[in-house]
Amino acid sequence: MDAISGLREDLFHDAFAYRPLEPRRTDGPITRRLPGRIREYSAWLPHGVIVLGALIVALVGVSDEQSLLGLLPAVPLLMTLVRPVGAWWLSLAVSAVLSILGGSYDNWPWTPGAFAGYLFVITVVAIRTRPRTAAWLWVLTAVYATFAAIFLGGYAGGATSAPMLFLSALVLLTVTVLHVRREAEQEVAIQQSVTAVERDRRTLLEERTTIARELHDVVAHHMSVVAIQAEAAPYRVENPPPELEKAFATIRENAVAALTELRRVLGVVRAEDYQAPDAPQPTLADLDGLLGNVRDAGLTVEKTVTGAVRELPQGVELSAYRIVQEALSNALRHAPGSTARVEISYVLGGLGLRIVNTPPRGLVKPSPGAGHGITGMRERVTMLNGEMTADLQEDGGYEVAAFIPVAAVKDGEAA
Repeated sequence: MDAISGLREDLFHDAFAYRPLEPRRTDGPITRRLPGRIREYSAWLPHGVIVLGALIVALVGVSDEQSLLGLLPAVPLLMTLVRPVGAWWLSLAVSAVLSILGGSYDNWPWTPGAFAGYLFVITVVAIRTRPRTAAWLWVLTAVYATFAAIFLGGYAGGATSAPMLFLSALVLLTVTVLHVRREAEQEVAIQQSVTAVERDRRTLLEERTTIARELHDVVAHHMSVVAIQAEAAPYRVENPPPELEKAFATIRENAVAALTELRRVLGVVRAEDYQAPDAPQPTLADLDGLLGNVRDAGLTVEKTVTGAVRELPQGVELSAYRIVQEALSNALRHAPGSTARVEISYVLGGLGLRIVNTPPRGLVKPSPGAGHGITGMRERVTMLNGEMTADLQEDGGYEVAAFIPVAAVKDGEAA
């Protein structure tokens, strides 16, 4: 039942539906290299091939039939441009008519013109449809050849049946293989695109998880300090007024509540085996140690600091350290033998970072990368409402530049 349903859907349902052949794309690996006017004309190459095939079929048919009947096999071939399945039915009917009117035992049941036209038609129809349709075309061709040989021309009159079945099977098999290969390539391309998107999304989530863990440790530490100092403050003042004690108690309660909520929300990003670091998180003050390790690994790096060095919020210090760390790691992996320069600018509105490395030099090949480090750096800068660029330089080097805004601290707040 499924087979019959497929036959009805492929060759009977809306068989003469209008399906014009669309121009081909001109952005292929060969056509996009053609000159402008020729590239535009190349979009109509399939139409030109079909018209040329129709002319060949017409010449063969006229030379054999010695009459205008020889032009009939070319009509279904031209019809494949707009109604492919209907053109196959018409070609089959034309083959039967020509075999009855002008056929002989030597070319039954396909005359030379009908033979060439029918072979062209099933090739175009198979290309324009799907592999299942190609299989049905060959089956019905075999049914027609058998019927014509037995009931119309006798066993002695099936001279062209075997060549037709062999050549049509060869053509349809080739077209089917090309169809399957093209569909497989499209499926692989789709899967690769989906995999790349999922990989980027997973990398982004992992980086956000890492940032959330680090910020959790930073903020939790400060909130704990606030709670402890608020609890101890009344004991440092002799005879504190009740209002002051109440205010410190409120501060401590709010700090503890905020700390509890912070741990509840951000604690879910921790893995079961995750252990909070015992050492404090790195800051820009620890940058010299990082540069020393990088130099020991073989990367020549210089550091330049401009502006008035000042203490920044710990989240900004940590993110700036990680950005420099990741940029230098990328230089080690992707530009072996290069030199790097780290520029740190303390400006009024925030912190500027610029890490530049020269092109790779030497015999060591760069390691391939997927750009996940750049994604992590962008995520850190975006989290702090900053801006970042990462681009290749004209000389083949690479530059990472970021600006992290930091609100100015007022004198009263500083006190």
